[in-house]
Amino acid sequence: MKDRRQDSSPRMRPFRFAVLGLAVLVVLSLGFALNPAEKPAPAPPSFSERARAAAFSEAMDLRAAGLELASAGAAESTALEPVVTLLTIQARALSVPASDSGPASASPSLSPSAVAGRPGAGLSGAGLQTPAALVQALANSGTARVEDAETADGGMARLLAGTGTAQLLAAGRLAAATGVPAPKGPAGTQEEASAAEATAAACPSPSDPAAAPKTTGPDAAASVGQALAAVITAEQQAAYGYQAALPRLAPAEAGPASEFLLRHKEQAAAAAEHLRSACGAPLPQQPGYVLEPGFLAAPASGLGKLEAATVAAYGDVIAVSQGQDRRWALSALQSAAGRAQRWGADPGPVPGLRLDVDQLPSLPAGAALPARDGAPQSPAAP
Repeated sequence: MKDRRQDSSPRMRPFRFAVLGLAVLVVLSLGFALNPAEKPAPAPPSFSERARAAAFSEAMDLRAAGLELASAGAAESTALEPVVTLLTIQARALSVPASDSGPASASPSLSPSAVAGRPGAGLSGAGLQTPAALVQALANSGTARVEDAETADGGMARLLAGTGTAQLLAAGRLAAATGVPAPKGPAGTQEEASAAEATAAACPSPSDPAAAPKTTGPDAAASVGQALAAVITAEQQAAYGYQAALPRLAPAEAGPASEFLLRHKEQAAAAAEHLRSACGAPLPQQPGYVLEPGFLAAPASGLGKLEAATVAAYGDVIAVSQGQDRRWALSALQSAAGRAQRWGADPGPVPGLRLDVDQLPSLPAGAALPARDGAPQSPAAP
């Protein structure tokens, strides 16, 4: 019997080792489960989100400065009210993070240090105690927004471009109303004039998937080619309207109208060149367009509506394009918004973007809204 136990012992050793190894494996797995690995650090915010947060922060600071100046009882308070209203709407539009599709918290997702170093960054009401300072800060912020729109993703690029354009226009209006020096206007006329000189790249065959114009994001409503085609139509219709309006305008308005007519013809040609570069089919020149009833009786008002239509068309190009096409559209958007304002049309709080103000989120609690008809509104008002 003793010899049999000795003979069976070597055969049991592998089984014992296997059981022991399994027990060790179970213990280790339980240890890993009880001590999970540390979560990886969150990815840094995208450029579009950083640009949005900077725009929101500066709009809130500019708005606070405008409210402070208006509440001081200065003679410029009447001129400041529309500026504060504009900044209020823009802040509400900018309050939703770029990646947030749900209800907005109306607070920037970045710390103030993340937006430091930008023109106008770190503004405070205490530092903008005069209309002249506010005018310059508005111009600085508007310029920064337009510059960021060159790089941001499609939909955010359009929002930033419209925000910056409206702030630049507001700076000019406030300067004129308060008698302070006007800020330097937005550059871009030279790029508009030379845009038609761009060289078109060779277009691939229609069967090649690369032949389709590229969009910059899933929210793009149309391809680059479709958006450029819409610009051509809007520019040609505007030129037709100016030709019909010129004989009926007062002498003081006929001069600017003649210059604007030339600009629209140039822009239609430039848009056609960009369309060719995007491998789009050329559009035939229409013999004429149907003008709104009453256009000839009030041509200035009708021209303002035609200019507003070109603003919307350029906003679409910005949202779906990139590179040279977008830079050209950014410049054209600013010029078109300025012409619309010249004829008394309102380009909106975000030119180039159709906003439903009633659907925008409210500002954070404690951010008082501007007064209307002399009565201050509740901070919780939409």
